[in-house]
Amino acid sequence: MDTTPPAATRTLATEAVHAGREDLAALGLHAAPLDLSTTYPSHDSRAEAARLDEFAATGAQLQGPPVYARLDNPTVARFETALARLEGAEAGVAFASGMAALTAVLLVRAAQGLRHVVAVRPLYGCSDHLLGSGLLGTEVTWTDPAGIADAIRPDTGLVMVETPANPTLAEIDLKAVAHSCGSVPLLVDNTFATPVLQRPVEHGARIVLHSATKYLGGHGDVLGGVVACDEETARELRKVRFATGGVLHPLAGYLLLRGLSTLPVRVRAQSATAAELARRLAGDPRITRVYYPRLGGAMVSFEVEGEPHEVIAGVRLITPAVSLGSVDTLIQHPGSISHRIVCEDDRRTGGIGERLLRMSVGLEDVEDLWNDLDAALGSARGAGSGAERRAGSAEEDAASVSAVPSRRLPEPGRAGR
Repeated sequence: MDTTPPAATRTLATEAVHAGREDLAALGLHAAPLDLSTTYPSHDSRAEAARLDEFAATGAQLQGPPVYARLDNPTVARFETALARLEGAEAGVAFASGMAALTAVLLVRAAQGLRHVVAVRPLYGCSDHLLGSGLLGTEVTWTDPAGIADAIRPDTGLVMVETPANPTLAEIDLKAVAHSCGSVPLLVDNTFATPVLQRPVEHGARIVLHSATKYLGGHGDVLGGVVACDEETARELRKVRFATGGVLHPLAGYLLLRGLSTLPVRVRAQSATAAELARRLAGDPRITRVYYPRLGGAMVSFEVEGEPHEVIAGVRLITPAVSLGSVDTLIQHPGSISHRIVCEDDRRTGGIGERLLRMSVGLEDVEDLWNDLDAALGSARGAGSGAERRAGSAEEDAASVSAVPSRRLPEPGRAGR
């Protein structure tokens, strides 16, 4: 599909509903069609050969009818168009998962001889593991935002950050980081913020990554990933996707396109509830620290004075499960699940303590959620006076919780695992 934005500027809420669907009325359709074909007939094999040669050379989207589902799918293309527009990027390239999307980006850079990555912790646990494990032949230098410029080398192919970060919700000044990157592409994982709250391309990022499984889908029933970027990068990503097979299933593309239409409404409603829960947690003596970004959003992380695993075991309305971004509220212990694959020392370096819990706030009523959380906190061993609580009254904490500062990260160092 053509990813060129319409001439008239439209608000994000309107784009969320209409992007990727502009041709439907002319087709006599109201809902976007779901194309499940894996292959497409053609009696002109010479023309097909020419089109395939062009794709192999350029990575440009095929013009005309599709050829094979690993090359392109019309339903997935609609989602890619819509997401690119919401992020303010030239193109979108969808993958089977967020990790497949990140893998493709790393392979594109590695194919150009640029295997070194500069990254800031914390990141999603599997992203951290993929960078540091050497599975793709990459070498990573972990640093704080201030050390990015000094960490860049001639073979640096990428700088990667996540803001707000998973799971501490630490925030990074993207404009400052983009300036530090110079000519090296900045990749921003925008899964937590979504384009509703933050559009990294406007701050200098060249590549925006999403685990589409989360807020873009929004209902916990679809797995996917997507990269929003410039067309030059998109062409290389399409070639890697075709070669490695990490394609998004058309049904997933359909569900993600549908999810985008309610994304602004969901994120804003979930964020309002999350901010209120963060305020209440900040005033609760059973909580020693609350993490909630200045940017806002639907994620809240907090450290408990009692036993965090008993909080997980004690919830009844809130779902004790990994993942995030769904219409229902989820809670999990990062050290046990989402960041378990990261070694304990590196988790500690990223500010991920053993008493930290991460909550993805859904669309339930705030009072119902608070009642469930309150009961679960009461069941945790060690609940008491909150003697280790950071200084300040509950009222002061409640007033400042929406402006929790980014956690300071350690001095630059080379990962070794």
